[in-house]
Amino acid sequence: MTNEAEMTQDQTDHAASGIIVAIIPARGGSKQVPGKNVTRIGGIPLIQRAVRAAAAAERVDLVVVSTDDDKIAELSVAAGARVIRRPAEISGDTASSESAVLHALDEVESGGVTVDVVVFIQATSPFIPSDRIDVAVDEVRSRQYDSMFSAHETYGFLWRRDDAGAAVAINHDAAGRPRRQDREPHYLETGAFYVLEAEGFRHAGHRFFGRVGIVEVPEWSAVEIDDAQHVAVASALAGLVDQPVSIDVKAVVTDFDGVHTDDTVLVDTAGEEQVRVSREDGMGVARLRRAGIPMLILSTEVNPVVRARANKLRVPVLHGIDDKEQALAAWAAENGIALADIAYLGNDVNDLPAMRIVGWPVAVANAHPEVRSAARVVLGKSGGQGAVRELIERVLTADRPR
Repeated sequence: MTNEAEMTQDQTDHAASGIIVAIIPARGGSKQVPGKNVTRIGGIPLIQRAVRAAAAAERVDLVVVSTDDDKIAELSVAAGARVIRRPAEISGDTASSESAVLHALDEVESGGVTVDVVVFIQATSPFIPSDRIDVAVDEVRSRQYDSMFSAHETYGFLWRRDDAGAAVAINHDAAGRPRRQDREPHYLETGAFYVLEAEGFRHAGHRFFGRVGIVEVPEWSAVEIDDAQHVAVASALAGLVDQPVSIDVKAVVTDFDGVHTDDTVLVDTAGEEQVRVSREDGMGVARLRRAGIPMLILSTEVNPVVRARANKLRVPVLHGIDDKEQALAAWAAENGIALADIAYLGNDVNDLPAMRIVGWPVAVANAHPEVRSAARVVLGKSGGQGAVRELIERVLTADRPR
């Protein structure tokens, strides 16, 4: 997303006639997946994924979220969007998305701004490619097309059932199935985004009008969240496509066993326990401390080795903690640090409650599958083998104000 200082000459010339606005309608109600638009995929709420995808598009000047829900509004503002409250009459189950987009468009233009192109984005698509939004905006802005939608190429054979339940071929002759190279491709609408010439959209009242174009997107980006199964699929995929280079936070909190250690214990004949830790983690913690970034070790363990290691690292520790979520929230409030600005590094299911409340839930490479699915970042190193150092390096390389 550009601002006035960053606009190219081409964008400045265009802005004189009208801006490009991304509008994301996001209701609070959902029957299939309760709280769907705030569901975390790869550690990030769906609504924030949509806002960030829109903001990352170079052609988009303003990102707007239309909602009737306080939590969605709060998350949207935190991600950098302008929030427009949706009236009750267009917030029910039967209200169309178009009605919300048109209402938001009216609100934006009521401030004296002219909108040239509308990018209508659906928050239920977690993997929206921002560069393809730009391609579609350019096509609509140049009037090559009046409206465009995201779709991926498919050579699939489609079928339907007739009234008796028998299969009927739709896009092929079942008696003579051609090879892939001999077939014409079709395009499957992803539902992720639509790019619309604003005046034409107002006149038509729906998203397909005038000369309609297709902007192709990768098939992996076509996941749409409609049920719990889709959430599971998207969560698994997020770890493959979301890996950021740096992690911009103001504090780091970690579990102990399985994070600072390799989750094994050596027990001597007297019953004394010893654990294995990584020296490179110690160096990383020292660098984090010198950078002035707070760190906390939060552990359910009561073994004295936890405090001994924390003292060695010169890091505060809370151990013997059963409710990590409550303890973490209290520590953050006491230190004046927003939960959104904390990275929490975990490895097992008892870390999940804490991971769900922070902005950067992080998992070690060998974490439990549920923890990997809940993580915004899955590290390349395992617990006790430099995972803490890897996290810290990503934190220290973040581009933050000096």
